Amino acid sequence: MSRLRPARVLLAALASLLVLPVLPASSADAAPRKKVETWSTPGSTAITLTGHGYGHGRGLSQYGAQGAALQGLTWQQINEFYYPGTTWGEIKGKIRVLITADTGRDVQVVARSGTKVRSLERSRTWRLPANGAKKWRLIAKGQDTQVQYTKRGPWRTWKKLPGQAEFSSTAGTLTLVLPGGARRDYRGTLQSVAPRQSTKRQTVNRLPMEAYLRGVVPDEVPALWEPAAVSAQSVAARTYAAFERAHPSASHYDLCDTSQCQVYGGVATEHPAATAAIKATARKGLFHDGRPAFTQFSASNGGFSAAGSMPYLVAQADPYDGVANPTYSAWTTTIDDTQVEKHWPQIGDLTSIEVTARDGNGDLGGRVTDMAFIGTTGTVRVDGDTVRSSFGLYSDWFTFGVTPRQKGPAR
Repeated sequence: MSRLRPARVLLAALASLLVLPVLPASSADAAPRKKVETWSTPGSTAITLTGHGYGHGRGLSQYGAQGAALQGLTWQQINEFYYPGTTWGEIKGKIRVLITADTGRDVQVVARSGTKVRSLERSRTWRLPANGAKKWRLIAKGQDTQVQYTKRGPWRTWKKLPGQAEFSSTAGTLTLVLPGGARRDYRGTLQSVAPRQSTKRQTVNRLPMEAYLRGVVPDEVPALWEPAAVSAQSVAARTYAAFERAHPSASHYDLCDTSQCQVYGGVATEHPAATAAIKATARKGLFHDGRPAFTQFSASNGGFSAAGSMPYLVAQADPYDGVANPTYSAWTTTIDDTQVEKHWPQIGDLTSIEVTARDGNGDLGGRVTDMAFIGTTGTVRVDGDTVRSSFGLYSDWFTFGVTPRQKGPAR
């Protein structure tokens, strides 16, 4: 069973990170304050953080989808709950995915019968010969591409193609050889393409949307979860990819293959149960104002979703998130005062912690939107998501507890 991946780190989440300049302690004390929650940290202290959720909490909660499915909701009902105000529509076509593990100067594939190469500039295709080659590669030669092969010895040039190029296969999959020798299978084509106004080449996998999802969904949720939950994830992932395709990351690809976009592992990730759940939702997507919606999702919203940048990413109570979510529905972790001081050395010795604003949603007053670490030489103001990133917390919905550490015996 695939493990649940951490919440997606999306552009909107990154935009919310805020670290304000360190202020002298006297300036911070003079600033007007709202009603605050304060914890004194005298001397050596253990700082316990107790919170809810895993990730940014916007849109679909993956554990919530599982809980909803266990309570009998269909995948349509699950998606409609987490993205209120969207409408149903059709998503099809192909997607271009940057393969981040292979951004060197060439694209290497294992030699196999049925492999072809195509010039993207001339739109002409050649079938590679059965000449005893072990591997083939596309390598930039100025603005053009050399097609080369090796029989365990040096690389030999078979043909020079105008412009950029791609590999394809009548067998349906290609085996990409990564730097260091690791191999991964991919559906569709593997392109050697350059960013705009650059001679550097990158590897991009271009394939049908439904084939792409087979390499995404089992990396996002366990394939053997309730079929309705996996299908709901399929809709969210398909729609998110379509949104990215409409707002591509670069001129030569639509999105990447990591958690910065959506985790995509190619053929090795595929699972029959996930494939069945994807097929059950074939081409179904969520739209707003006639365009694919920005269907953000995270592992767990902790029982109350966070408002996002779109009108359908609403803050609302979630009765399903805690149904089958013992780890992230509520969590506790402990850090040391010295970890705060090491992360922000400008504050000196940590003397207190203040939370000055929350979003007002759910237990504890909701997610932290503004807080401060106060020390002997200064104050640093941050938001909850910055604290989450800095200390590896599950989410930005937390509160503090402080315990003085016992001093050891005198020597």
